[in-house]
Amino acid sequence: MNATATTETRKFEAEVAQVLHLVTHSLYSHKEIFLRELISNASDACDKLRFESIAHPELATLGSELHIDVSWDSQARTVTISDNGIGMTRDEVIANIGTIASSGTKRFLEAMSGEQKADARLIGQFGVGFYSAFVVADKVTVRSRHAGAAASEGVQWESDGKGEYSLEQVSLPESGTSVVLHLKADEDEFLKRWQLRSLITKYSDHVAFPIRMPIEKDDKPTDEWETINAASALWTRPKSEISDDDYKSFYKSLGHDFNEPLAWTHNRVEGSQSFTTLLYLPAQPPFDLMMGGRDERKGLKLYIKRVFIMDAAEELLPNYLRFVRGVVDADDLPLNVSREILQHNRQLERIKAACVKRVLDLIEKLARDEPEKFATFYKAFGNTLKEGISEDANNRERIAKLLRFASTKGEGTQQTVSLDDYIGRMAIGQEAIWYITADSYAAAFGSPQLEAFKAKGIEVLLMFDRIDEWMIGSLSEYEGKKLKSAAKGDVPLDDADKAKQEEATKEAEPLLKKLKDLLGDRVGDVKVSARLTDSPSCLALSDYEMAPHLARLLREAGQDMPESKPTLEINPQHALVKRVESETDDGKAKDLALLLLDQAEIAAGAQLPDPSAFVQRMNRVLLGT
Repeated sequence: MNATATTETRKFEAEVAQVLHLVTHSLYSHKEIFLRELISNASDACDKLRFESIAHPELATLGSELHIDVSWDSQARTVTISDNGIGMTRDEVIANIGTIASSGTKRFLEAMSGEQKADARLIGQFGVGFYSAFVVADKVTVRSRHAGAAASEGVQWESDGKGEYSLEQVSLPESGTSVVLHLKADEDEFLKRWQLRSLITKYSDHVAFPIRMPIEKDDKPTDEWETINAASALWTRPKSEISDDDYKSFYKSLGHDFNEPLAWTHNRVEGSQSFTTLLYLPAQPPFDLMMGGRDERKGLKLYIKRVFIMDAAEELLPNYLRFVRGVVDADDLPLNVSREILQHNRQLERIKAACVKRVLDLIEKLARDEPEKFATFYKAFGNTLKEGISEDANNRERIAKLLRFASTKGEGTQQTVSLDDYIGRMAIGQEAIWYITADSYAAAFGSPQLEAFKAKGIEVLLMFDRIDEWMIGSLSEYEGKKLKSAAKGDVPLDDADKAKQEEATKEAEPLLKKLKDLLGDRVGDVKVSARLTDSPSCLALSDYEMAPHLARLLREAGQDMPESKPTLEINPQHALVKRVESETDDGKAKDLALLLLDQAEIAAGAQLPDPSAFVQRMNRVLLGT
């Protein structure tokens, strides 16, 4: 330590050179974070003074108009963040700034106990946010005077962040703290009023104290100040004091959406862990819903004591609810030193579970009480919600209850039939929920695999969204009823039907052998179908085989898909099949057999291995050559 009569130079503790290098080069993903951190620290100081004045009334006059000022000087290339909060003594400056990761606010809370601690819940508990100043500044000057101390007891701290700092006793006319950032050469953007104001609006609009900036005239700051933040967090107000218009207006500013929200839910949880949630369902998909990677998801903002921390959608909501917009404001959450990355723990999981529950409650309420709004929601986000069947096993039943599908007994392409609706219409003795997947409504509704189901009056759900085949793989049953594909496995038959099937198979044995010989390795097997009543042929899949239309899509997306040999089912009573049976010319018989397979593959959404050969075969059959 080098000392003079007025100034002393000290080395940082805790290997500061290495730690500051980490802070300034690795800790913050966005350098603009420094303004949020310093304003948050100023807010903490104002909170402290307000709380201290309860026990020491003489301090109350000092904080009668608590505020935070942000100013800039283009000539000196400085940005200054000032507050008239509690301030610091010389020893506190050394303890809180000279020692890395030592938080004066945290020590202040530790000094209190019982009811006092509960009353001070607004006071932050952050550690090293101050050092983010060195991300944009090559020198930082701090001037502080503790509330109630004499003007001559002010202290000035200064450092270039390279291992040492200087301390000097100075005279300060007012209590509080000022942090002056001497900006680096390439940080001119922070010398512009509009940039500073936009950052304050983005990160600190809901800080409880007025944040002021000088009014600018002729491109120069004046001595007049204006408050630029809302200084009030809408979500912290009682619901009885918030109108629907207030909620709608807040949503538009929150999500940059010109449309009104479809619905919202506002809740406060009290207890060992207290937090507030205000969650919105948009009326239309956000433009970025399907863009970018999962790490880029935004929309659900995390605050801690009204200080914006991050777009924490990834940590607070599962991916299938990524369309939700809103805020979560926790009284306390453990963060890493940058205050940007949440530490995963039970507290976070509890908040996440509460958010999921609130969103699903809200969607269920729409489905129950406002069917028109629910229809709007489902049209926009139904496919996204389906992802939850695979992603969220704990809520799979709740999500499944919200899904809607078209049906052979529904209203055309309208996806309005729920699984509960289907179960309510099931015939006596029916044990499964039957469905079919395809790449369009027409392909699903017109599938030859449904002919027997339609003839027997058995309802089949028509699933034609791209995600359905993947989603249904995780939904094996609902309310004790198995979900079964009408295109996979065996068709349910009563004893009489089984007897007819066995007899038809026995009679068709020569035909089946002929078709197997003609088709060769194009098929795995040929069987008499219990599904067909009008069509000549269809494909039959095993219970665990991927639908052909999904396999085709995955191949088109560059995925390697194993080749499988389909089972061809035929209708021996159909004229085209009978023609194959009676055809004596081997070439013509093979063309007819391959056409049976080709049309079955087309109906199932498979990709023909040789479209040109199919066209030539079709032309030969039509021309009789």
